[in-house]
Amino acid sequence: MTPSVYCTIGPFFPSQFSDGCNDLTHHNGKPARGQHILLSGRVLEEGGLPTVNTILEIWQPDANGIFRHPLDPRCGQADPGFFGWGRAKTDAQGRYEFRTVLPGAYEWDGALRCPHLNVMVLAIGLTRRLVTAAFFPETSGAVSDPVLDCVPDEAARARLIAQRDPPADSNGALGYRFDLILRGPDETPFFLD
Repeated sequence: MTPSVYCTIGPFFPSQFSDGCNDLTHHNGKPARGQHILLSGRVLEEGGLPTVNTILEIWQPDANGIFRHPLDPRCGQADPGFFGWGRAKTDAQGRYEFRTVLPGAYEWDGALRCPHLNVMVLAIGLTRRLVTAAFFPETSGAVSDPVLDCVPDEAARARLIAQRDPPADSNGALGYRFDLILRGPDETPFFLD
């Protein structure tokens, strides 16, 4: 289900791409500040079939809500130990994992954005890249965010909320699960970027 309202959720890719990695918590030999998390899940087709070798890229602010990108006016204050961008691919069961930090909230266009990270999906068979967001609200029932508000259906909105997954906690990092469904009635909402 693609929302009928178009929203932009980027463009905070790094100005120069590197190979990327799935651990964003170390940069230039320094550890990232803030609560480290493990974000994992599966990328599935309609009917629950896993997608293999699907590429996921994430970009997000640091724990203080600052993007490591020159378009963020606070870029110079970004956490020197946090990379801000990562890449992972799915395995044979459609699983992926990122080690990152719990993103901070930030102001955008006069509104406070709920803590979230942006996700781009590239997979065989897709006619375009898919872009969505994983939100990390303290209270999921009382979330207000300009992008999340573009999705009027409550069930679809719920598919954009990363779920706490305590069994996935590891070495001080809190586990969160965020599954992506590419097609079908339970499709993850995707946005035009």
